[in-house]
Amino acid sequence: MAVLPARVLFGAAYYHEYQLRDRLKEDLDLMVEANFTVIRVGESVWSTWEPENGEFDLEWLRPVLDGAHERGISVILGTPTYAVPPWLARQYPEITGERATGQRIGWGARQEVDFTHPAFRFHAERVIRAIVARYATHPAVIGFQVDNEPGNELLHNHGVFQRFVDHLREKYGDVETLNREWGLVYWSHRLSTWADLWTPDGNFQPQYDVAWREFQARQVTEFIAWQAGIVREHARPEHFVTTCISYTRRAVADDELSASLDIASGNPYYDMQDGLALPDRTPDDFEQKWKTTGVWSLFQTADWMFSSRQEPFLVTETNAGSIGFAWDNRPAFDGQWRQAAWALVSRGARMIEYWHWHTLHFGAETYWGGILPHHGKPGRTYAELAALGAEFDTAGALVAGLEPDADITMVYSTPSKWLMQKYPPLSTSDGEPDFASYHRIIDPFYRGAVDAGRQVRLVHARQLRDRMTPEEAALRHPVLIAAALYVVDDETIDWLAAYAEAGGHLVLGPRTAYADHEARARPEVAPARLVEAAGVHYDEFSNLRAPIPVHGLTEHATATHWVDGLTVIDAEVLARYDHPHFGRWPAITARAHGKGRVTCVGTVPGRDLARALASWLVPLPVSGWRDLPASVTASTGTATDGRRVHVVHNWSWEPVHAKAPVQLTDVLADRSVPAGEALELGAWDVRVFVADSTE
Repeated sequence: MAVLPARVLFGAAYYHEYQLRDRLKEDLDLMVEANFTVIRVGESVWSTWEPENGEFDLEWLRPVLDGAHERGISVILGTPTYAVPPWLARQYPEITGERATGQRIGWGARQEVDFTHPAFRFHAERVIRAIVARYATHPAVIGFQVDNEPGNELLHNHGVFQRFVDHLREKYGDVETLNREWGLVYWSHRLSTWADLWTPDGNFQPQYDVAWREFQARQVTEFIAWQAGIVREHARPEHFVTTCISYTRRAVADDELSASLDIASGNPYYDMQDGLALPDRTPDDFEQKWKTTGVWSLFQTADWMFSSRQEPFLVTETNAGSIGFAWDNRPAFDGQWRQAAWALVSRGARMIEYWHWHTLHFGAETYWGGILPHHGKPGRTYAELAALGAEFDTAGALVAGLEPDADITMVYSTPSKWLMQKYPPLSTSDGEPDFASYHRIIDPFYRGAVDAGRQVRLVHARQLRDRMTPEEAALRHPVLIAAALYVVDDETIDWLAAYAEAGGHLVLGPRTAYADHEARARPEVAPARLVEAAGVHYDEFSNLRAPIPVHGLTEHATATHWVDGLTVIDAEVLARYDHPHFGRWPAITARAHGKGRVTCVGTVPGRDLARALASWLVPLPVSGWRDLPASVTASTGTATDGRRVHVVHNWSWEPVHAKAPVQLTDVLADRSVPAGEALELGAWDVRVFVADSTE
């Protein structure tokens, strides 16, 4: 059984092989002084492990592992399969990936390969076995990372497409069933034989697109599970196996991908400096991508990582210095590294690992700043992280593997996101399709909760019925928001209705329950199968080119992007549009259903409305912290020993005070804090507390 150390692991990715001179001893000694406990090695250099076909050099890493072990630093060893060596590309050109049918990806970056191709699999398995067999018994190794940020490409290779056809044949049985389920009578797409299925390049059929995206994610999931199986043949029982997920990759279904691993891992990158300021000044239409902007989005990324397995997770990469490219140099303000790390730990991170130790002198990421700058001497970044390492050492096991609290739970639907990336329901301000529509709908609900001082848990739609009954969910997740849950089967919708009937508060947002599992618009009155429970229905909806005022719940409320024409049957109206046309419909309604309630939000709420909605849904946050300054957040959770941990941040330049809700002990200063005491928080500060008694 895989075992993780009973403290937060703290360290960096380390590439001794990239250095211009031998500085191994110097680096490792500096790591010890910074309270490092872990490094990740080896995942990026297949051509170093195997410089020629079948000729292995496995000993170059041994001094790194030996030196780390001598200093008490643990090692995560990576498999190098995401960056293939030139000799493999040259000798086996058929493994080249295709971004479109017949359009091969050029060599010179990474992840250019069709990882499903037998020739690639042969060589990948050989190098994995050689590396893992060599070092699985090394005492420094505690776990393995297979591959790196998988799912970067949607592969259109001939073999991939043929397996897609085979998958459809197995799933649907015959072409007539596929014709019926996909509605291929439309535009004369009806198939007479499986050979008639067209390649995805010019496809405009939504049902095809959902199936194609699910199949692509399944290839990635299978590839990672295949590697994990090979590693486990050589690894010790106590070793863990993981992969680092970049959560916005197009071919990733993170909940399925993590199922074959021992722990989920992810790479949260975020804008520093003013990108972490509260009050949040991020424009409402700002698109979050592989790196995020805003405190709320940092918390959302952490909650997304927790959601993969509904368990604590590892941070395998995050900001050291500047991130990105030569034209985007914005390292953290003093205190922000510490803030971000504690924010991630407060939401369940069991490891904080920076990318990377030493800023590179060459390559595409020359200005992706490491802990040490180009000259290799400790500077401000190193000093701040060393102090953070000391804090993790002081906190010890208390903060390792926290179960984060949640006032509000949100349903996440990867298939709905995929569908909306190609067929977006929202438009940009200039009327063009908004391919970020899925997050454009769900993010305001999440951000509003954070603005209101509430904490959020994400649950994948597929996890609802698999992990809990409606009755269990009503107790564990008393408020459940289902917005943009567009691609959804009958059973899940019925589960949502049963959840409300059992005592939960179900919140329905735009586009939920409108399509079925094949992304077909449902023939039932919307919201399908939920009209009776919600007490409203609609048959008309409209995009909004500009926000419109909303009366109810709070002043200065607005509706953005979308209006559902909700018609009240027997629900209470909580808010209405102030508009000569849309004013005929309510913006928000609520109705008792069984022991619980169903609230319908017919629009994408603006910031003030989203914050007020969260406060109405949860009048008293579970954290216990009240009347916090606008720049302060409080995250709470339960330690593995049952104690209650509070992590309080001030995301601004201005010192502020917050009143302790209960008697606390300052974990890092080892002092008692009476209930009601005004706690001082300095600029860009964070305080960590443990409750002295059961709250």
